[in-house]
Amino acid sequence: MLSSEDISRIIEMAWEDRTPYEAIEQLYGLNHSSLVCFMRKHISAGAFKTWRKRHAGRKTKHLQLRSPEIMRSHCKTQYKPR
Repeated sequence: MLSSEDISRIIEMAWEDRTPYEAIEQLYGLNHSSLVCFMRKHISAGAFKTWRKRHAGRKTKHLQLRSPEIMRSHCKTQYKPR
């Protein structure tokens, strides 16, 4: 069973543009279809529709479609120093 912190982190990773689905699968065992079911269960219907629309066909979310030039998993301004 996943903790609330794990659920929150999976949702965060799913929303991030540069975090590939394969990373979520490696860390949490959720393949793409399982992740879709997970997201449908854990976020609102409106947020789920927005997420699906936003990530449909996004090349950065699949390692095989991703440009080899992308070396980081997040935007360089995403984690700013505090």
